[in-house]
Amino acid sequence: MNATRLVPILIAVIVLLFSCSSPATPIREISSFTFKDQDGEPFGLNQLEDTVWIADFIFTNCETVCPPMTSEMATLQQEFKEHDLDVQFVSFTADPVVDTPETLKAYAAQFTEDERNWHFLTGYSAQEITNFARDNFQTIIQKPDTSDQVIHGTNFYLVAKDGKLISEFNYVDEDYVHDLLKTVKDYTK
Repeated sequence: MNATRLVPILIAVIVLLFSCSSPATPIREISSFTFKDQDGEPFGLNQLEDTVWIADFIFTNCETVCPPMTSEMATLQQEFKEHDLDVQFVSFTADPVVDTPETLKAYAAQFTEDERNWHFLTGYSAQEITNFARDNFQTIIQKPDTSDQVIHGTNFYLVAKDGKLISEFNYVDEDYVHDLLKTVKDYTK
């Protein structure tokens, strides 16, 4: 094949690759919130001021993704501790009717012995968390009427010290820990 015919093919391949790649997470400011943590104490954006934090959405009677997600979050908690990085972890329940502070406290104890920088939040209605997740993290939360399981996003969301969502990570990606660690180091300087 001659070079004249190869150039348009290469251009088409490059355009297709870029159009199929996922776009970068747009930087979005997280709206102010105050909910209840696993100790029944108010906790929100004010307590996270000037802190890098990682958020996810889980619920305690989840039969699928929540236990591995929470286990992975516990691994991240340990990883950041070993790298001496000040990071807070925030797990919003996607099922606030079931997940009381006491329920979340028992759930947290299954995954971590150190809750000082990990907050499991509840104290809102199902509609409030659905709107909050959609508006701030552009993710879905939906509890079908016919099930006790909740449909929700499975990414980890990285929020910078200024309260802006800067990136999201799929916990099943092979390189996500390396990428997340590098990004956190950049934002905790």
